[in-house]
Amino acid sequence: MSRFVLLSFDVEEFDMPLEYNFPVSAEEQMKVGKRGLDAIAPVLNDASVETTLFTTANFAMHFPEAIKELAKKHEIASHTFYHSAFSNEHLLSSKQKLEEISGKKVTGLRMPRMRKVEMSEVSKAGYRYDSSVNPTWLPGRYNNLHLPRTPYFDQQVLRVPASVSPLLRMPLFWLSFKNLSYQLFLFFAKQTLAKDGYLCLYFHPWEFTQIENYGLPDFAKKLNGEPLLTRLNRFISDLKKEADFISIENFLQQKSHAAAWPSRFTT
Repeated sequence: MSRFVLLSFDVEEFDMPLEYNFPVSAEEQMKVGKRGLDAIAPVLNDASVETTLFTTANFAMHFPEAIKELAKKHEIASHTFYHSAFSNEHLLSSKQKLEEISGKKVTGLRMPRMRKVEMSEVSKAGYRYDSSVNPTWLPGRYNNLHLPRTPYFDQQVLRVPASVSPLLRMPLFWLSFKNLSYQLFLFFAKQTLAKDGYLCLYFHPWEFTQIENYGLPDFAKKLNGEPLLTRLNRFISDLKKEADFISIENFLQQKSHAAAWPSRFTT
C-alpha cells in the first residue's frame, strides 16, 4: 500500500511576537513572512515534493505573483483572511480572494493557531476539508485528546488532523521538530506513518529565517534559519524512502476512490 507525507506550511504574517508583547509592525510581519517563503524555495522547487500552502488572503494580496506561481505546483488552501483577526465571514472571503489570486479552486482550511471554528460555517463557505485540529494536549493552548487521530467527518466537512503518534499522541509538528532530537522525531514519524499510512505535518516559512531577536520564547526559536532548513531537507530525504510527498487535496482525491474510505476515515 502506498504511503504519503502531507507536508504543509502556514503562509502568513509573522505576528507571533505580538503574543509575547514584542512590537512588530505590519510591514515587518509581511517582510519576515515573505523572507521565509523565499527561504524554503529549495523545498518548494523539489520536483518530487508537492505541498499544501495554507495562506492568509492578506499575505496573498501583498505577494500575488508569488502565490500564483506557487499554485502551479502546490495546493493553495485558506488560512483565513488575517492571521490575528477573524470573523466567520472571512471563511468565504478568504477562499474567494485566494481563488482569484491563484487561479485554482480552494478546498481546504486551516485556522490560525488551530483555533476552534464551527464546522457548519466551514461547510457553508464551501470547503471540502479542514485541518485545524491537533489531536493532542498542548499546555496553554488546547486539549484535544478526545478527538480522533485520523480523518473524520463533521458537518459534511472532512477534518484532517495534524499527525500525532499512536498511543502517546506525540504531536508531530513544528515545535516538536525543533525541540526533540532528530532521531526521536524521525522514530515517531516512521511509527505513525507505518500505523496510519500517511503523515500530516505543518511548519511556518518564517521559522526558516533568523528570528532570535523578536522576543520569542526559547522553545519557539531554538532552531531556526538555515540549520532548521538543513534538518527539514534531511527529514524529507529520509522520508522519501518511505512515502510520496503530496498535497492534502491530492491525498483526499486518491482516498475517495479507495474502497477503505468510508470505514477508515470516519468516526
